[in-house]
Amino acid sequence: MNKNFDMFIKIITLYIGAVIGAGFASGQEILQFFISYGYQGLFGAAVATVFFAYLGMMIMYLSTGLQTNNYQQLLQHMIGPAGKLIDVLSLMMLVGGLGVMFAGSGAVLYQYLALPKYLGITLALIITCLVLWGGVERVLSANLLLVPIKLMVVVFIALMVIKNGEINFPAIEYRAIEPKVAKHWLWAGILYVSYNLVVPLAALSSLGRMVTMGTGIMAGISGGVLLGVTIALVTLAGLMFYPDIFNYPVPMLFMAETIAPVLKTVFALLIWLAIITTAIANAHGIASRAAPHGGRRYKAVGLSVCLAVLPLTILDFPRLVQTIYPLFGYAGLILTFTLLTAPLYKRGKFI
Repeated sequence: MNKNFDMFIKIITLYIGAVIGAGFASGQEILQFFISYGYQGLFGAAVATVFFAYLGMMIMYLSTGLQTNNYQQLLQHMIGPAGKLIDVLSLMMLVGGLGVMFAGSGAVLYQYLALPKYLGITLALIITCLVLWGGVERVLSANLLLVPIKLMVVVFIALMVIKNGEINFPAIEYRAIEPKVAKHWLWAGILYVSYNLVVPLAALSSLGRMVTMGTGIMAGISGGVLLGVTIALVTLAGLMFYPDIFNYPVPMLFMAETIAPVLKTVFALLIWLAIITTAIANAHGIASRAAPHGGRRYKAVGLSVCLAVLPLTILDFPRLVQTIYPLFGYAGLILTFTLLTAPLYKRGKFI
């Protein structure tokens, strides 16, 4: 019982840690995909909650049923030969995403703490390598330690803003800001989930042999619900400052400062923490793909890929995001559709 509960919590934190990166923690993703739709963004948050919960459940259901060690095995089962193409695309996205996280680590420490960029990149590299060196168990333990901290800080700031503020309904009804990611809140909610699916799929599918089906399913659902509730809270908090919040590049930092100026430094560290946990999830997804049985090969691949992506950190961080993240969305749409329809054509069979 205790072992199952331990894995239950670890899976939840791995799922949340794979999704809550710099974009989420900064509030910019929530701003674009939800807050920009006014109060209808809360409907989008509800849609995202359902999708995150269902897809988390389905990934763990298939992973435990197939006893997978990596996402390639899951893709092969879901879409057959076409899985090879998605496998290559997903691997490229994970490598690119790892480079983005390392570059983001340098950018955050430079922008908010006035520290050299190379220091942020080096710290992210060392921490990620140290975690991977301990294998899958250390990856899970690192998320168990780091993810609750960043989740609690984000939720605390959102709740304090909601408690102390009030929504300007006339401004929201007027909707002075035209959404850019999609014309309708429903499509925006779906796109947000698909855009964030590649890394969780890679991370969660590596646990197929480490957890029972029941525990995996409940953890997938619970992680998805917690993600959705957090999105809804940040969306509601952002609506308190609508439409002025669009004037701030880091919305959560702005909201944190309205509570207490001292939170600025704390929140800068939170964003950096979010980057580290996402970097770990990316690197783990790559290493488990190349070395599904762990061991020395897992460690060697993990360390090698961390070093290999360093040249990407020379590039401008925003440009990296603009180039690589849209590809995550396209790959995620394919994966989302496949997971949604899996019960219709697999009928619960794992052969």
